[in-house]
Amino acid sequence: MKKFTDQLPELIIKKPLPSTILAERLVLGTILSNPDSLELTTRYLTINAFYFKVHQQIYTAILTLQQNSINIDVTTVTSFLHDQGLLKQVGGTNFLVQLIQQSSDYINLIDYINLIQDKYVRRCLIKLGYQTIRSAYITNISLENILSELDSNYANFIQHQKSKNLTSSNQLFSDVFFELKKRAFSKNLSGLTSGFYDLDSITQGFQKSDLIIIAGRPSMGKTAFCLNIAINMIKQHQIPIVFFSLEMSKEQLIYRLLANETQISNIRLRSGNLKKSDWKSLVKTIKFFSSLPLFIDDTVNLTANDIRLKIKKILFEQKQLGMIIVDYLQLMQNIKQKSENRVQELSEITRILKNIAREFHVPIIVLSQLSRNVENRVNKQPILSDLRESGSIEQDADLVLMMYNENYYTQDRKINVDTDTLQTTNIIIAKHRNGPIGTVSLNFNPVYTKFSNLEKF
Repeated sequence: MKKFTDQLPELIIKKPLPSTILAERLVLGTILSNPDSLELTTRYLTINAFYFKVHQQIYTAILTLQQNSINIDVTTVTSFLHDQGLLKQVGGTNFLVQLIQQSSDYINLIDYINLIQDKYVRRCLIKLGYQTIRSAYITNISLENILSELDSNYANFIQHQKSKNLTSSNQLFSDVFFELKKRAFSKNLSGLTSGFYDLDSITQGFQKSDLIIIAGRPSMGKTAFCLNIAINMIKQHQIPIVFFSLEMSKEQLIYRLLANETQISNIRLRSGNLKKSDWKSLVKTIKFFSSLPLFIDDTVNLTANDIRLKIKKILFEQKQLGMIIVDYLQLMQNIKQKSENRVQELSEITRILKNIAREFHVPIIVLSQLSRNVENRVNKQPILSDLRESGSIEQDADLVLMMYNENYYTQDRKINVDTDTLQTTNIIIAKHRNGPIGTVSLNFNPVYTKFSNLEKF
């Protein structure tokens, strides 16, 4: 008589399980060429984290040698595998030598470790999923017991993942030292560059997981400034950027981008008053922008949770995300907490946005209006308390940039579309959680809504 489990339909995984053969070889090669890297590797990777059996056998040999306080190199690992009768199975000494030749720089090791861990977690999730399906077919076990066991398995898995966030001071200082060593060998900034040198020198670029507020009075150039940052960043880093526009339509933003890049005024573009020479520039620019990973969403009444869902979709399609821009805060809605107190609503929204920045490990730029109190002062340069309906905005923000253009308050505010007269806009760094504050000056061309670095002599 056949057992019930023998009668269960076979569950076949049609797709190969997630794995990364190159990252596994790079990590093993780095350990063999630099045994000091084993301390970092063992902190994150178990034997099962390696998908390929050959790699598991080599990693087991390395861990065994470490436990016995034996020096780790090609010779000792070869000897151990030979004694265990495994040397031929793993590909012989030649394969171990090839691993060393494929070894990575020590400063890139953590990236490959994270990649291996990511694939391992995904395999575990797939295993749990198939266990759930198979359990549902077993009708001679009570549903209560099945659900209890599955709940326990999922809880243990989640708890295991969360426990990795609890780190000792030894691990924390080791990670900081590793990060410092990585930066010492890199000439790049620690964050994403905005393309504005003076600003980047103070902020060291926009940091991952940071909530960045860019504030100013209406028509101060907030949207134009963010569009400039977005394009500069995509050109420099080739990473996807998502622009949530609650005020302007997609078409309006596209016209601004075209004016910025082609040096054809927005008015001429919209009226169709184009010269023959303009078309060549337009075709070239449109072709260029079409290839960029810039995503624009102009959904009205957007909530922070809407943003989270849309980001997940883009991450699924693009596999990575560079930065998120929200234009602007005061137009966002909060479904969870409908309140007559708008300050409380916005405070809740900024907290959710900060959590999103940390969850997806990307910087989020949020535009914000300033209150009219600025207009009633003699000195009209904005300060933190001018944030409109500020609540906890300044508290949640890691970086607050305030825009000030003196021309806004003078008779020179009118724009002559036939001239390229530059104005000076001050970017006031009013709050910087992890660095200095100060003021940076940029050129602003209102005809093309283009910001640029000041020329230094």
